[in-house]
Parts: sequence; C-alpha cells; structure tokens
Amino acid sequence: MKMKKILAVVMALLMVVTCFAACGKKEEENKNQTKTDMEYVKEKGTLVVGITEFEPMDYQKDGEWVGFDADLAKEFAKYLGVDIKFNLIDWKYKTTELDGKTIDVVWNGMTLNDEVKAAMDCTNAYCRNKQVIVVPADKAEQYNTVEACKSLKFAVENGSAGKEEADANGFNYIEVEDQATALQEVAAGTSDAAIIDLLMAGAMIGEGTSYANLAYTVELSDEVYAVGFRKGSDLVAQFNTFYAAKVADGTVDKIAEKYGITQELLVK
Repeated sequence: MKMKKILAVVMALLMVVTCFAACGKKEEENKNQTKTDMEYVKEKGTLVVGITEFEPMDYQKDGEWVGFDADLAKEFAKYLGVDIKFNLIDWKYKTTELDGKTIDVVWNGMTLNDEVKAAMDCTNAYCRNKQVIVVPADKAEQYNTVEACKSLKFAVENGSAGKEEADANGFNYIEVEDQATALQEVAAGTSDAAIIDLLMAGAMIGEGTSYANLAYTVELSDEVYAVGFRKGSDLVAQFNTFYAAKVADGTVDKIAEKYGITQELLVK
C-alpha cells in the first residue's frame, strides 16, 4: 500500500513539472509572437540573410561573401546594430525558410512577382533584370530565337524566375540547385542551355570569365529585384529608409560601380 502511495505522489509531481514546463514553453512562444521582427533580430543580435551563389549579387571571394546584395546587407546589419550571417538556401523553399525563422530576409537578386508578393512583404524595387538563355558560344547563332530553342534541354534553378520562363515557353528542362549549377550543366554538356539572370550572365559568362565558351542569346522577360521579409515585418520600412539614405550618401552607387551594375539600378 505504501509503495502505491509513493508512486501516486511521484506521478503527481511529474505531472506538475510537465505542466509547468509546457506552460513556460507556451509563455515563451507567446512572448516571441508579440515581438516585432526588428525586436526579434536585435535581441538575437544577428541578421540571417538567405542567399544562393549568384555573382554579382552574392558570391564567395577569399572565403567571404561579397557582391552588390551582400555588401549592402552588411551595411544594413550595421544600420540595425547587429551582426550578419549568410545562409545558403534551396531557392525553392525560400518562403519556408523565412517563415520558419531559419533566415530573416531573402536578399539575392529576387525577382518581384505575384508569387513572391503573396508570400512575403517586399521592399521597394531596386534593380532591373531580365531572364536570358545561355548556350555554348559556338551555337549562339543557331539558337537566337525562342522557337529555335524549343528543341533544347534546359537547366534552370528550382523555384526561380528562370523556371517560370521555361514553363511559359514550353521548354524541356531539369531543375538544379542554383543558377551557378545551371551554368555548369551547359559548360559540361549535360544540358544544352540554361536560363539565368542577365546580371549573372554579364558577370559570369563570355570573354575574361570562367565561362568564356558560353554566351547568352534570347532575352525572355523584363523584371525587377526586391528584398523579401516575413509578412507583417517592420524591417521592410527600415530597409526602405536605410536604402534611401545610402542612395543619398553615394554608398549604393559606389557598391554598384564596384560590381558593374550601375546602369541597372532603379534609384541612383
């Protein structure tokens, strides 16, 4: 009988402890939900930026992330008074990463389209771009129209504007991790063509680049870039204020000139 009473007391205590733990966890979750995005980022002391390998916007040089977007992101982190961390993400799951708070912002030459607008709160557009078809340079004259390219097998970044263009034009394609991988596919001959951003094509293919044997032919679409934050994030307004100030003091133009995209800026 005594043993049963002891077990009953132990079980009761365990239930109390479990209840307190659950209540504490719930209270912490509720507390986090009431914080603004800026409060959340400032409290943890780090702005986590979701990117892919994408020259001239985000790429590694001497072990450091650099590029127009990367350099500006560093400036924005300073503006907020926090450190910065760059996370390579699968572009297809950028919204999941953002909502799950594994990243705080998508900042990687992101095309502003209806899907993005529905999933995130976005900043003012800051840069022009186009989607273009890349083929081996010795075949550029042969594949200089959409119709001619319909016989090709494409590589496109999953979840990208390039994939949308492939679908819209009825191209045969495979999805790869990022635009850099799409270029590798064409260079290796495992895909006939790729669809990538014009800004990337300008930086990564042609004479004097790592892909001197590739060229772009058809321009498929006109688009603009924006930065994406979580729905309801107060960091959108913070970014727009920050960006306007950096345009005014010449920082934006200086960084754009460094990476060769001055002519594509929407606000100079």
